[in-house]
Amino acid sequence: MFSFFKSKPEAESLPEASISWGERLKRGLSKTRDVLNTPVTELFAGHTAIDAELYDELETILLTADMGVEATQSLLDTLRARVKRDKLTDALQLKDALKQALIDLLAPLEKPLDTTTHTPFVIMMVGVNGAGKTTTIGKLAQHFQAQGKSVLLAAGDTFRAAAREQLLAWGERNHVAVISQESGDSAAVIFDAVNAARARGIDIVLADTAGRLPTQMHLMEEIKKVKRVITKTDPSAPHEVMLVLDANTGQNAVMQVKAFDDALGLTGLVVTKLDGTAKGGVIAAIAKVRPVPVRFIGVGETQHDLHAFDVREFVDSLFAL
Repeated sequence: MFSFFKSKPEAESLPEASISWGERLKRGLSKTRDVLNTPVTELFAGHTAIDAELYDELETILLTADMGVEATQSLLDTLRARVKRDKLTDALQLKDALKQALIDLLAPLEKPLDTTTHTPFVIMMVGVNGAGKTTTIGKLAQHFQAQGKSVLLAAGDTFRAAAREQLLAWGERNHVAVISQESGDSAAVIFDAVNAARARGIDIVLADTAGRLPTQMHLMEEIKKVKRVITKTDPSAPHEVMLVLDANTGQNAVMQVKAFDDALGLTGLVVTKLDGTAKGGVIAAIAKVRPVPVRFIGVGETQHDLHAFDVREFVDSLFAL
């Protein structure tokens, strides 16, 4: 079934839309900041010397923010090297050093998505149920429309009627075409969508897929099939395989990145729900264990709460007063 909606996007209230992204990010990361910045500030202020006890306490703080063992150890090693190199003796000097070490660790993840390389540019969206995948697709459609791009949605999650209906609602809200079937094969729906986009000169295809756990190997095989079928429509497609992660899952998000990357070859991540968790440090864990670029981060429910990932902006918000 091909559906095309002509209603205009719903307008948000001016006060909400007028809040800057920087303020949204700072507000959205408040829970992670509470377990990171405040304890770090108090730790450094409470120590007159840089000693083993300080490093032990800092390790606990970083782990509490869900940065993971590997990233935490990397940051501590960097700080020790900085202390030795610059002959630092005052613990208060370590805060700026920690910020810079975190920026350096996350820097490889900052790679903005370039959708100009192919037409249509096919983005295959994957993730577990509940991560916010379908909502993210709707927000991305708005994001690309704001750039003057034409967008088509493929309702490839044929296992859940609710997912299809949700995507149809996003299509209606955003004045975006939607390819869907009430039943059938996910790969077939996306195959039809890519061909329709090519025929209509659409710039970007956002292809939803069924949510699944990485441990469900038979379902992971099905999603591999979806990718193979997309490639049949265009040998270079999909041009982006984007995993949507719920930041609330903490270290489980790292396992999801590993599993989906091994199965599909991920090219990008979207980290959602950072406003609802104190585990925002998981991005550092991902950077150390499996550095797949973070294309976007989400800190709320509105379209304005999804934004391209900027490392320095992110770290500054984590340590903001």
